[in-house]
Amino acid sequence: MKRYLAAFAVMSALVAPAHAADVYTTDSEYTVPVFEVTHLGFTTQHGRFNKTTGMAMIDFAAKKGSVDFTVYTESLDMGLGAWTKHLSDEGLFNVKKYPTMTFKSDKLIFEGNKVVAAEGKFTLIGVTKPLKVTVNGFQCGNNPESKKPMCAGNVTATIKRSDFGLTKYIPAVSDEVKISVPVEAYKN
Repeated sequence: MKRYLAAFAVMSALVAPAHAADVYTTDSEYTVPVFEVTHLGFTTQHGRFNKTTGMAMIDFAAKKGSVDFTVYTESLDMGLGAWTKHLSDEGLFNVKKYPTMTFKSDKLIFEGNKVVAAEGKFTLIGVTKPLKVTVNGFQCGNNPESKKPMCAGNVTATIKRSDFGLTKYIPAVSDEVKISVPVEAYKN
């Protein structure tokens, strides 16, 4: 009998995962990427993307996880129809040919139980480059209204659009683009 129990314990250890990762799905109503560029060296202009999807797997015990985040470029919104149309054209975001941009990471960086950064690959207009994003204000808990478990934080990064071949109008429109994404995600 002891032999069977020992064999069962060994098989259970092999089948069961060492750590259980929680899966979170972003809430697209509250996960809206914004970006800023300088215009003519005088002003800072802001734009946003109104449609996103994303998932994150977080294993707090193992301090590991992954992110898969998609921005739908057709949802570009510059606050003015003509400017939105201009930035959507072939020489810039080219939303017809490249309807999405993505960030994929399998390396979350923790300080204690908080995610503070992620390293991964960012794809913009068909070009993929490494990107490290910073996560500020990361916290998990229950949504005070719905009582659903969630994690949230503010993700930031800075890219050079020329690194992705998006060079039209440099330097009139800055090469450097600051990106900020408030992320709210619910546990599945």
